[in-house]
Amino acid sequence: MKIISWNVNGIRACLKKGFLDFVKKEDPDIICIQETKAHPDQVDLVLDNYKYHYWNSAEKKGYSGTAVFSKTEPYAIIYGMGIEEHDNEGRVIALEFDKYFLVNVYTPNSQRELTRLDYRTKWDDDFRKFIKNLEKKKLVIVCGDLNVAHKEIDLKNPQTNKTTSSRPGNAGFTDTERESMTNHLEAGFVDTFRHFYPDKEHEYTWWSYMFNARANNVGWRIDYFLVSKALTKKLKDAFILPNVMGSDHCPIGILLKQ
Repeated sequence: MKIISWNVNGIRACLKKGFLDFVKKEDPDIICIQETKAHPDQVDLVLDNYKYHYWNSAEKKGYSGTAVFSKTEPYAIIYGMGIEEHDNEGRVIALEFDKYFLVNVYTPNSQRELTRLDYRTKWDDDFRKFIKNLEKKKLVIVCGDLNVAHKEIDLKNPQTNKTTSSRPGNAGFTDTERESMTNHLEAGFVDTFRHFYPDKEHEYTWWSYMFNARANNVGWRIDYFLVSKALTKKLKDAFILPNVMGSDHCPIGILLKQ
């Protein structure tokens, strides 16, 4: 069982850069995408092997949004967290399958000058409650762009981005955001990539379009698969595909025993 997650930074643009070829080559059972920047009626998307398509688009055109394409029909679909202040940007889709919930998420960015950090912190707290409530019914798999590099190993230049006594830090690596990720893990979720590769360095999922960052591998690992602890025994592998182009992020995935 292969599940792939990818922040495509605009599905219409990504379709012109090889998205369909990538899906055909990898042939995942489910693919979750973030930052679709589109409504389904704006996208000419032919995925013959994926009968079930679910979109949660932002009210604002050309912004945010998530989608899931699955070969298997879920029992139920949940759009959003059921919290009005969070649910107009299309950031969450949860699908219920036989043995687990799969939650596709695009966490808000704290923005330059950290103008959205307070909102983002509330989002993280509410999202954690949302997935813990799902977990009362079934085990949970969370995937997507969580917009945080958790540890110093997860970005190329931690020293220039971290919170210090003289500066608040840069979005995605503030103490506040990193603590939120720690809270997710302490709530019983496992970072699948670090589960298999706790010390592996220079493994990133996002690179700035500026300064030849990707060519020089000056990146951040901000895309994740998190799973309920009890699901770790079903994990076969977790992987990052840094050589796949088409977005400023690369795809990531997990392999599960059936």
